[in-house]
Amino acid sequence: MAERLRIALITERFGQKFGGAEAYAVHLLKQLAPHHDVTVIAREFAHELPVKEVHVNKCQGWPSWIRALHFAYWSRRLTKNKTSYDVVHTHEMGPAGDIHVVHVVPVKFRRFHMQSRWRGILSCLEPRTLAYLWLEAASVRNGLGRQVVAVSPSVQTQLCTAYPKLDCIEIIPPGAQPVTVPLTTRTQLRAQFRAQFGWAQTDIGCLLVARNPLRKGLAAVLQSLVELPAHYKLAVVGADAPARQYLQHNHPELLERVTLLDPVTDVSPYYQCADIYVHPTLRDSFGMAPLEAMAYGLPVVLSAAKYCGFAAFVQHQHDAWVLEDPHNASAIKAALLALDPQQGLGMQIVQRSADLVQAFSWETVAKRYEALYLAVVRERNAI
Repeated sequence: MAERLRIALITERFGQKFGGAEAYAVHLLKQLAPHHDVTVIAREFAHELPVKEVHVNKCQGWPSWIRALHFAYWSRRLTKNKTSYDVVHTHEMGPAGDIHVVHVVPVKFRRFHMQSRWRGILSCLEPRTLAYLWLEAASVRNGLGRQVVAVSPSVQTQLCTAYPKLDCIEIIPPGAQPVTVPLTTRTQLRAQFRAQFGWAQTDIGCLLVARNPLRKGLAAVLQSLVELPAHYKLAVVGADAPARQYLQHNHPELLERVTLLDPVTDVSPYYQCADIYVHPTLRDSFGMAPLEAMAYGLPVVLSAAKYCGFAAFVQHQHDAWVLEDPHNASAIKAALLALDPQQGLGMQIVQRSADLVQAFSWETVAKRYEALYLAVVRERNAI
């Protein structure tokens, strides 16, 4: 075990219900909190961990880029005294932090490598773009006692492309933990929630967990559901207003087969009551939900690596069903039919994905971060 450190973690929202990047921070601190003194600096909290909270004003009513600048300013001000913390670990853009974790496509890559260069240059006339470019540049600058972490190989490649002078980038993907629930408990929970959804025990329950379901492929999933037998049902955990409007306006015929649920802190019961996890995301730097679904023993359908970073770690029809085109509803239909719990392929994929889950561990993730923390401390002491 590493020496006890005073760690400041910076994230705008701290809680599993806020999304994948936020859940990453929560799971990591579950491992770190018993062994280190942790302070979390955030605007919103929804957790039960034994950590000190420092609240930053929400700055409501202002545009997102001004809120980001405001949060970056206070994060820097609260952590600039190096005698208060041994290491500052941030999940947000800005000048604060020794360890900076990149969860999404870098702003510079998105502006100058995913569209024409001229459009990228013109976008720099917008204060919003300039603010985000400055915040990102401040986050990924080189220096002794600083380390950039990417959550997937695709994010690492994008960072190297956008910032060719950036020194070594560490890849630390999210972790997982095999979930073992007593059979009696799982059976009762499954029956309770399926009854709540109006699902029969013979129905095949598909699950999508996302705070922005349309960006995670909900439209294509709904289209595939139209073509599937009526005993295929869908639950979406984390549904927002656009998702609800899309379902009502485009697929009113599916209202009795689709259950839309608000974001929740604990998604465990929903994984336990489902039969298949479907995640045809249009853009995920990693994608924690498919890995979590595997930990609960569900066969997973997910987008290829260019859409979902986690797909770089799986093999098609070995430990997951990989979609080359997440927009293709017919391909999603074929995947859901093939992964029928009564068929052999789904059971084989679950067995093989269990080995993959074992390879991902939050304990291992925490140890890798502890090694980075100690390296940062040593470099600073050397200076």
